[in-house]
Amino acid sequence: MQIVKWDIQYLSPPPAIKYCKKCGKKTEHVCSGLFRVNAQRKYLDIWLIYKCSVCDSTWNMTIYSRINPQSIASEILEGFHSNNGELVKKYAMDTELIHKNGAEVGLPKYKILGSAIDFTIPTELHIKSPYPSRLKVSALLRETLNLSQKAFEQMITNESIRSTMGLDLKKCRVQTEVVLIIDN
Repeated sequence: MQIVKWDIQYLSPPPAIKYCKKCGKKTEHVCSGLFRVNAQRKYLDIWLIYKCSVCDSTWNMTIYSRINPQSIASEILEGFHSNNGELVKKYAMDTELIHKNGAEVGLPKYKILGSAIDFTIPTELHIKSPYPSRLKVSALLRETLNLSQKAFEQMITNESIRSTMGLDLKKCRVQTEVVLIIDN
């Protein structure tokens, strides 16, 4: 059995989908890569700034509200002040935080890094992601393996593609790792 590893490389964070007051409808809001830190006497408010992809109006996604500055490590607080890229990515990829702020989560742009699958040999496929995502495993597999919906469903029915973790491949979303067995 061959072992194939695919790594998902995100080209951008997922957009937040929410109502834009200026556009008067739900639109995608894209992460600007900037934090806003506001000091109110003894407390801090920290937001990640998003911009409407249609009109460029901004939306501040709350990260911390009325938090004591002493409760945040000084290097992390400095990261907020300096708009540290890794810190931006950490919060922009946090789908639970986006939901908690009242927005829906769109699909991020991504690419798959890894080798092709030889369908003549049984394969154990490891799909790894640095962050949980709203990306469906079925969509990723169909796109990468160039399968139609019907062909993919036939493979599931025949159990020539299956999850080692018992996941429903038609519905499950990418977590930090998914392991599949593919054989014909």
